[in-house]
Amino acid sequence: MENSNYLGTERVGKLLRQFAIPCICSLIISCLYNIVDQIFVGNGVGYLGNAATGVIFPITVVGWGLSLFFGDGAAAALSVSLGRGETKDIHRSVGGAVIGSFLSGVVVVVIAYLWGEGLLRLIGATDANIQMAHDYGVIIFAMMPLAMTQNTLASIIRADGSPKYAMAAMLTGAVINIIGDPVAIFALDMGIKGAAWATILGQFVSFLICTAYLRHPKTFWVVAGSFRPSLALLKPVMALGTSSLLTQLSIVVITVVNNILLVKYGAGSVYGADIPLAAFVVIMKLFQIVLNVAIGIAAGAQPIVGYNYGAKNYGWVRELLKLMVKWTAVVGLVCIVLFEAVPSVFIRMFGSADDPVYFDFAVLCLRIYLSLILVTCVQKVCAIFLQSIGRAKAAAPLSVLRDALLIVFSLLIPVFMGVTGIFWAAPAADVLAIFVTAAVMVRVWKELGREKETQEPAAAAIRPSRKGAVITIAREHGSAGKRIGQMVAEKLDIPCYYKELVAVAAQESGLAQEFISGINSDENAVMRELYLTADPVKRAIAAQEKAIRHIGDAGSCVIIGRSADYVLRNYPDVVRIFIYAPESYREKKVMEMYGDSPEDAKKSIARSDAARGAYYKSVSGQEWGNPHGYELCIDASVGEEAAADLICSYIRRMNRK
Repeated sequence: MENSNYLGTERVGKLLRQFAIPCICSLIISCLYNIVDQIFVGNGVGYLGNAATGVIFPITVVGWGLSLFFGDGAAAALSVSLGRGETKDIHRSVGGAVIGSFLSGVVVVVIAYLWGEGLLRLIGATDANIQMAHDYGVIIFAMMPLAMTQNTLASIIRADGSPKYAMAAMLTGAVINIIGDPVAIFALDMGIKGAAWATILGQFVSFLICTAYLRHPKTFWVVAGSFRPSLALLKPVMALGTSSLLTQLSIVVITVVNNILLVKYGAGSVYGADIPLAAFVVIMKLFQIVLNVAIGIAAGAQPIVGYNYGAKNYGWVRELLKLMVKWTAVVGLVCIVLFEAVPSVFIRMFGSADDPVYFDFAVLCLRIYLSLILVTCVQKVCAIFLQSIGRAKAAAPLSVLRDALLIVFSLLIPVFMGVTGIFWAAPAADVLAIFVTAAVMVRVWKELGREKETQEPAAAAIRPSRKGAVITIAREHGSAGKRIGQMVAEKLDIPCYYKELVAVAAQESGLAQEFISGINSDENAVMRELYLTADPVKRAIAAQEKAIRHIGDAGSCVIIGRSADYVLRNYPDVVRIFIYAPESYREKKVMEMYGDSPEDAKKSIARSDAARGAYYKSVSGQEWGNPHGYELCIDASVGEEAAADLICSYIRRMNRK
């Protein structure tokens, strides 16, 4: 594992600048295509052109989300595989993700072309802008499979250790788009079609640059067979990319709902349907830029927060949180001052300033919608921070809270206030969301500042042993599997690793023993999958797996739990054992050991086994407790001594062969 101890020793401000600035730049570059189009379309075509591109926007976001579904998933899978030293199938995971992204792009394009104008009207097109939306969309859709493939490759390239290459590819395409827009729209007089051609030209060049990277990647080698999809390899990729897809789909839902409402209420106002739609498109571009800066700050801080939280450097975590909020608040405050003081400057950037009805409405709504952009950004940063420290139960609801409230208020407020009520929904959602977020963050802040009692750390030593069987013990809660494993080690006179394994992992990674020990506990029963993808948890898992391999290399021993059977599956001397027992037996054991009532014992067993199963699934992609994955499955109700003797007898017979 790469030494990351500097994350806990370097100055917080320096670390945050080092990690956050590239993230911010990457996010800003990624949204330049659409924003540049809006600026030149607004000035060259008018506000109807902006409204038309706003109609196409949700469809492109669906494509973007699917590309991240495969790209971010493949990037995460690549990082995990490299951490485990499992490089054999990396090229097929990458190839499968690339093909999956391309084919999903083809599906999106086919649906868009076949559905045609019906789809455009469904998501907000009007009689005045539908032809422009059609002209723009037909060209943009044609490049979607390759544009999505490029975006997927960019995520993979970053995970392969070449973030500058990925950024250069995206920046090159963005520059081509910026140059191409005025040439096509003004010099060649191609109107909105020119904007579309400039966009896909930039995307195609970025695609070529990203594809060229596959000739010389750092950690995998692509051949023709790499692009033969394997469902078994794609499953973990898609699981890891689901959160990215859901984030983008939430944007689609918000945009479509707002488009429909703006057309509906705008048609009944003095502004008509197109002016509110065009104004909303422009305002959302400004919103997108500011929010991407805030998300870049939080995303850049994730590895730093994750490391220090795992190492129990809670003072540093608090300092990082303060700095994240401070930077975000400064950015948000500056933007609020600008948007409220000189909104006309920003509206003029996107053209149509000579239409007083559109201009006055857009200025008014810009001031309303972005009046609490500072609050929006801080709320999003707090949600990402909570994900960084593995608080999935709080992070997931908070990450969608503002968006859910926005939809609700967008449906309710216009009933009383008309079309401008749709824009008032944003500050209303911000106020409620920040109150809920503040309540959660105050509690987390107090917990981070509280001194926690820790258990006496176990000794971090790998004891030398003779050559022989490495016995892994997986067990159901209440089956006395730990005690049986310890008895086996005593009978065979070999080391036994339980807490000692955690100590070795903690020593090598710099993370706290108590944190590593708790990663597969039942305390995180809600949203376990999201919890297990949090940065500090992934670091802990990687450290633990490395420690297990070191222990396996040291000779014959017993390793209890921690998915050691999977981690050491390719070791020739490994013997995988699963200890189970009837539920009544286990309930009785739990009551004896912990003093639980019968009802509490049942709940404890269910929670613990579910947590172990989720952890095993996350690590291996396989089902925990499947008897086909073990050399021996033993019913512990025969007695602890008898179970230990059965295992010892098996090991001795194996050694005689």
